[in-house]
Amino acid sequence: MADATVPKTMKRSHSLLLAHAATPLAGIRDPSESDPLRILLSGCLAGLNCGVDGTDYGMGGMLTSLTSLPTAACVSFCPEDHALGTPRAMPDIHGGDGFDVLDGRARILDQHGDDLTAAMLKGAEAMLDFARGHGAEIAILTDMSAACGSQVISDGCRLKEERRYRAGVGVATALLLRAGIPAVAQRDHRTLELLRQKLDPGFVPDGSARDHHEGDWYRDHFGEPLV
Repeated sequence: MADATVPKTMKRSHSLLLAHAATPLAGIRDPSESDPLRILLSGCLAGLNCGVDGTDYGMGGMLTSLTSLPTAACVSFCPEDHALGTPRAMPDIHGGDGFDVLDGRARILDQHGDDLTAAMLKGAEAMLDFARGHGAEIAILTDMSAACGSQVISDGCRLKEERRYRAGVGVATALLLRAGIPAVAQRDHRTLELLRQKLDPGFVPDGSARDHHEGDWYRDHFGEPLV
């Protein structure tokens, strides 16, 4: 396991800290302008050019309506940039998800077959240290990432002609969850609407918004989520 401070008895399933829990924001306090909610963002979601190709994947600013509220105090970190630099080869998990990587049952390889597991574990540990140092209470992370995925990751190399998917989390997300920091994906629109309402009680959530696991694509691939 990457972090020796994590209890060995911690369950692998952390559904109560994921967006597909029945009450995804249970335990998240009501913030104020004088005591804002401390939110950790994946670097690309904050507009940092830390993607594998040196861009933010066009995602910078997509959460501005939430993160710009005076009741939100946001910080950002990219574990892949910390581990591998930018630009870089494409890391993907082989043989499991982020929990499996932490527990030595899966590896992280790039598209050339080079083993990036040790570096990615260090990146995950650095993200957790950063989160703890800033008192992060919740994380909004980039889905599909081998580091930050919180709903879906690639099952092996994503650059293959027939890309495969796995319902699961990236290695940094797994470490955050084991440390008790809840995580949601940028695609979890229903949960993000509810989070915005918590930050701004006058905001009325879109009742039609759905989280990633509630959409047709997810259900076509994986069926009903296991919680």
